[in-house]
Amino acid sequence: MQIFLNGESQETNCQNLLQLIQELSLEGKRFAVEMNEMIISKSKLQHTPISEQDRIEIIQAVGGG
Repeated sequence: MQIFLNGESQETNCQNLLQLIQELSLEGKRFAVEMNEMIISKSKLQHTPISEQDRIEIIQAVGGG
């Protein structure tokens, strides 16, 4: 299906947000997810389905100094 990830069109076979996070190798890292202008808590990723044309923003925290 076609989604928009961080503003860019992308094809995915993922059925929910957790699968997308795993596909992007972000599991266990610090990040925030917004889908269709709503913040999705990490505890709800597995239970949040992805649909055609969803707009998903993933912000990853980067440390350093």
